[in-house]
Amino acid sequence: MALPNAYLMTTKNLDAFLKSIQSAKAPERFTIQFLKQLDFTSSNDRLFLGVLKALGFIDDAGVPRQRYFDFLDQGQSARVLAEGIREAYSDLFNVNKNAQALGVDEVKNKLRTLTLGQKSDNVVSLMANTFKALSDLADWKAAPPASTPAQASTAEKKPEDPTKTAAPLIAVPPNLDTGSRPLQLHYDIQIHLPESRDAAVFEAIFAALRKHLP
Repeated sequence: MALPNAYLMTTKNLDAFLKSIQSAKAPERFTIQFLKQLDFTSSNDRLFLGVLKALGFIDDAGVPRQRYFDFLDQGQSARVLAEGIREAYSDLFNVNKNAQALGVDEVKNKLRTLTLGQKSDNVVSLMANTFKALSDLADWKAAPPASTPAQASTAEKKPEDPTKTAAPLIAVPPNLDTGSRPLQLHYDIQIHLPESRDAAVFEAIFAALRKHLP
């Protein structure tokens, strides 16, 4: 599921943090020590590292990625941020393509469904607040990336049974002493759908299935 587990306990320093990145030389690795050098010394500030990873700014080892360097260009930083948000929260944008325009309560309701009720209400609230704070700092004027022909073709396909997706049959060569006819194997995947009246939630789940299953 494309929803980050990273969130902030408070977003009041988010804008200042992102601006401090732009004014500082990019580190070889973004560590807690580097965070302290930027004057973000609180234990809550350490959560910024998880947010940067979720947005694709740094990798799991803290090494800056291309998006980090693109963000340093203040002329395009807000657009780059929107790109990272759209990628990190792609499941939310599958439910509503203008998710950045939703209110906090609306975002909470969507996240509560997308996380299948596995997150506490407090965590869902923090996730929603983090998403909204990031979205308010981003530039959404640029159109989202268009789907490739392959993606569009996949999107048009609908499973025969909305609660079951069958994998392709696997043919076994006839020389394995299975009789005159080739042995064919198949497997079924059972999907337990959440209770929701929002059709967009189910469309997002099925889109994720089509993306990750052969």
